[in-house]
Amino acid sequence: FPLPNPPQFFPPPPPPQKKIQSVMGICSLLPPLENQKILGLFVLIAITEYLIRPVVSSDACEGDVKFSYPLFSNASCESGGGLLCKGAVAPGPGYLNLTTTPKNSSTEYLRAYVNEIGRVLHRTPVQAWPATFCTSFTMRVFPLMGADLAGDGMTFVMAQDNHTSPRSSFGSYLGLQDQRMPGGSKFQQLAIEFDTFKNEFDQDDNHIAIDTKSVSDSLYEKSLNSTGIYLKSGNEIKVKIVYDGREKQLQVYVGYKGNPLVSFFNYSIKVSKILPPLVYVGFTASTGTLYETHQVLDWVFTSTALPYSTVKDNEKKRIVLKCVLPILGALVVLAICSFPVVRRHMIRKKERLRRMEDLERQSTITAPKKFTYKQLAKATKNFSKENLLGTGGFGTVYKGHIVEPPQTIAVKRISANSKQGEREYLAEICTIGRLRHKNILQLQGWCHENEHLLLVYDYMPNRSLHHFLNGAFLDWKTRYRILTGLASALLYLHEECGDPVVHRDVKPSNVMLDSEFNPYLGDFGLARLLKNVDGVTTMVAGTLGYIAPEVSFTGKVTTESDIYSFGVVVLEVVCGRRFNNLLGENCLVDYVW
Repeated sequence: FPLPNPPQFFPPPPPPQKKIQSVMGICSLLPPLENQKILGLFVLIAITEYLIRPVVSSDACEGDVKFSYPLFSNASCESGGGLLCKGAVAPGPGYLNLTTTPKNSSTEYLRAYVNEIGRVLHRTPVQAWPATFCTSFTMRVFPLMGADLAGDGMTFVMAQDNHTSPRSSFGSYLGLQDQRMPGGSKFQQLAIEFDTFKNEFDQDDNHIAIDTKSVSDSLYEKSLNSTGIYLKSGNEIKVKIVYDGREKQLQVYVGYKGNPLVSFFNYSIKVSKILPPLVYVGFTASTGTLYETHQVLDWVFTSTALPYSTVKDNEKKRIVLKCVLPILGALVVLAICSFPVVRRHMIRKKERLRRMEDLERQSTITAPKKFTYKQLAKATKNFSKENLLGTGGFGTVYKGHIVEPPQTIAVKRISANSKQGEREYLAEICTIGRLRHKNILQLQGWCHENEHLLLVYDYMPNRSLHHFLNGAFLDWKTRYRILTGLASALLYLHEECGDPVVHRDVKPSNVMLDSEFNPYLGDFGLARLLKNVDGVTTMVAGTLGYIAPEVSFTGKVTTESDIYSFGVVVLEVVCGRRFNNLLGENCLVDYVW
């Protein structure tokens, strides 16, 4: 039966090698810091290109030849031949058909060739371990009459026995696995599959994979599309599979016949964990309801036994090398690239120390008492979760107990890992540290050691107004006292404290309540002196829903924006519910009316 004339597929030519002599010249023109960055990047790229470049190999196998079939004949499958041919396997003139080649495409004729399974094994077993083995063969796959859709594929297999393939291993099971046992079977085998049909568990219809117990759960799978090789092209494809018993590495090379074989993948695997020492080697193939012919045109297998002591000694060396070489490589790259990083770190450290000195000086001027970090850690039980009072945009607040003199405090812990955290800390000290009003939460002390930024306040037993909205009942007298106290605090900030101060984040969670529900306005992390900002800020700050609409567009900081936020708080307290939306459906304004 003449072969169809499918389109020819050839791998693309290798990309031209780029010249890199000019890199050092470019580096010499850059400043010293940039010079080192570029040089380090160049070294990384060079190492990466060296590691991932394709390895070209000849199609010959080294080692002791166990058997060789330069071509096949009818005698190959006879009782005196070297092969066990099972299922649909049939020798042709110089090749083996693993599945039948139909002579015509009529429906009635093709019905006899659906769900075919072919399996051919070398008659005598070979040693799989401890050993290094290599097999090289030429395969050819083509669909019926050049059809685009065909399947399912073939494999090179190493099996524990020479039995026939399971009866239900047709189609996507490639003559390996009984589809009635989807979880796999006890059949010990190692197979390199050449899959030509995309199932739900496959990435495409043109890939090579490693299978052991289940074809639907391959150990490794890689598409051939990037190589320019197409399994169903009808072209002769040369495959070489090498297993290094010392290094426990399985290498697969592939290429069109007449072209150099290229390393397709390298996979680390211990054959001794999968197969018995002696195995039968060969090929399997299968079809489903689609038609496809799978052929093997030649086959060579070599194997070299290894002593157990050599394997064990080499395994120790391999483990040592795997540990040492990456470390050495990392140290070399680190030595080249570390100087710019260290230099940048030292600059940032100096800037941070300078900022901390400024904070120290400012804190000493405005805050009443300095605490040590050890004192506050002990008071809050090392900032334990059980002492956590709440978390906000500017820090985390903990409850603490000081023994001498006996006092309950609230400690706000602000992150010092960013300039923003330091600005918030400084804003609280600069504003609240100089403010004195009966309805403003007083700053009792401060601490910053080893980049810890801590502020100390009086403890408020009733926490914040936020906890009494949509929750515990507040009578009208208490609500009135809270609102008038808050209004008194804002009046003091805007008109009575000298330079006007805009709080910028008036909301229930920032209104603290003592044991008698007296209000105290706190959290001045966003507060700004109007004379220092000229009425405009580059960043809109505050909490959504409490920000005056014009602030979102203009960014202008005014006392009126605080009054807008106060108005939203008034509506929440009067309605006894938290802010949801102001003017939409079920809004606060509807409740007021």
